[in-house]
Formats: sequence, structure tokens, C-alpha cells
Amino acid sequence: MPHITVCSLADLHKTVDRVGASHAITLINGQTPVAPPVDDANYLRLDFNDIATEIPGLVAPAEAHVVKLLAFVQAWDRQAPIVIHCFAGISRSTASAYITILALEPERDAFELAAELRALSPSATPNPRLIAFADALLGRNGDMIAAIEGIGRGEDAFQGEPFDIILKR
Repeated sequence: MPHITVCSLADLHKTVDRVGASHAITLINGQTPVAPPVDDANYLRLDFNDIATEIPGLVAPAEAHVVKLLAFVQAWDRQAPIVIHCFAGISRSTASAYITILALEPERDAFELAAELRALSPSATPNPRLIAFADALLGRNGDMIAAIEGIGRGEDAFQGEPFDIILKR
């Protein structure tokens, strides 16, 4: 079964090697250097800060970021895993993994998936701004937002542990 692996920047290259990923997504601020872990054609980098509201001097997640994420994951052939990472593997990457699954498997229940996400990653705290844009773009009528609010903030951690989420198809 195809799967998504979520990790931090510190774990990126060893995680890509360990799972044999063909695709990768980086969600990080624009000043952080990241060596692409896969071929450029299979790599997406989205530059923005991990913030939930607009703050002067920082780049907030925007609808355009989610549109690019959705286009990229919908083009993924699912023949090998995809790795999604951010700086800590806690907020931007967990939100993007959640969004990816609901985009690729729209029949999945947002609340069950949020509970699975929490079980897989006690520190997961999906970025609510990314979730809100995706909820609107995917026509989920607020269920993604409510599901993520329902799992609450994750455990405090400097860095999340890598984890896999299995796609059902």
C-alpha cells in the first residue's frame, strides 16, 4: 500500500532513504536551506512560516500554497512513498499529510483520520491555517477544521518522531 511518511528536517534524508520515497515535499521558511532529497521533478518546496495568523515580516500559509500542494499530490503516482517534512515534523507537515490523504481519498472520514493522526504522532499539531484553506478547497464544509480542533494541540516536543500514514487505495 502506498503511504506518506512525515518527518522533521533533521530526519529528512535518512527517512527518504529508509522508506524508498520517490517524492518529497518541503514546507519551511524561505531562509532555510534544504538539499532536495529526490529528483527535482518529484520535489515540491513551499516557503512559508509556521504561523496561524498573518504577522508582519513573516510569510503566512496561503491558499496558493495549498493549491500547489494539492496539484503536486494529485500528480503523485503512488508507486513509492512520499515524504512530507517541515522544520520540526509537527505542524506544517502533519497538516499537509492530513490534507493529502483527504484530497486523494475524499471518502475518508475527517474525524477518524484526525484521531489516527493523533495516535501516530502524539506531538502532531496541524497548522490550522493550512487546514482551513484545504477544507474550503476540498469542499469539506468545516469537517477538517472541526476534526483537527477536536484532537487539540499535541504534546510539547522540539521535534516530532517520523511516522507513516497508510493510504487505503
